[in-house]
Amino acid sequence: MTMSVQPTYFIPHGGGPCFFMDDPRGVWTGMEAFLRNLPITLAEKPKAILVVSGHWETDGFAFTGAERPELIYDYYNFPPHTYQLRYDVPGAPALAARAAALLKDAGIPSTVDAKRGLDHGVFVPLKVAFPDADIPLIEMSVERGLDPALHVAAGRALAPLREEGVLILGSGMSFHNMRAYGDPRSTPGSQAFDQWLAESMELDGPQRAERLAHWADAPSARFAHPPAKEEHLLPLMVAAGAAEGEGARVYAEEVLSTAISGFRFN
Repeated sequence: MTMSVQPTYFIPHGGGPCFFMDDPRGVWTGMEAFLRNLPITLAEKPKAILVVSGHWETDGFAFTGAERPELIYDYYNFPPHTYQLRYDVPGAPALAARAAALLKDAGIPSTVDAKRGLDHGVFVPLKVAFPDADIPLIEMSVERGLDPALHVAAGRALAPLREEGVLILGSGMSFHNMRAYGDPRSTPGSQAFDQWLAESMELDGPQRAERLAHWADAPSARFAHPPAKEEHLLPLMVAAGAAEGEGARVYAEEVLSTAISGFRFN
């Protein structure tokens, strides 16, 4: 039986443990619904999942290699119950080793960290999307130099994993200016960058890569992601780089007065 090639996604992971808190204004309802429905968009259940998180920066790229990764509660001043959340997913040490080898073969430095756990950029959205925690999972870091072209190249090197049933997810936020959230004056600038992003993702792989390499020149780019703070955008580069076909915006919503999007690549 032929295995379907898995798509890649860039998903928004929200704010801290937002999906597991009271939300009387429904700020996170739409994003939560998008994440919850993600599995039904897949032709087959993934054999494993690789998640690139904007909350882990390393020199070179790194992959978690633990058999049973712990959770890292890297959010602050939230209700006590959010530090008791569990996501007891199996790790995938062999996949981590293979992913690191693919990058090394492409001339990209990479390592496996057998001790590091999963940060909230991974376990929070996946606890919504894949609540059974039964699909082996590894986390991938972003490279500390924040070079967009390098992250696209890393995605390109990891593309063979898709044919092996691995779902590649970039987890971040398409807008991540913390001071701008909740301010109505932020809406126009966030929309300008979001529109550029959506148009760029609809291009084929080579054209998309060229645009992403120069993303900082886009309208309101540095308003959406202030200098040296674009770690939440770089997971998109990996997800986009792992696909050659056109991408599509599959989630779009105004959240806290800012335009937020998610994308799928085939």
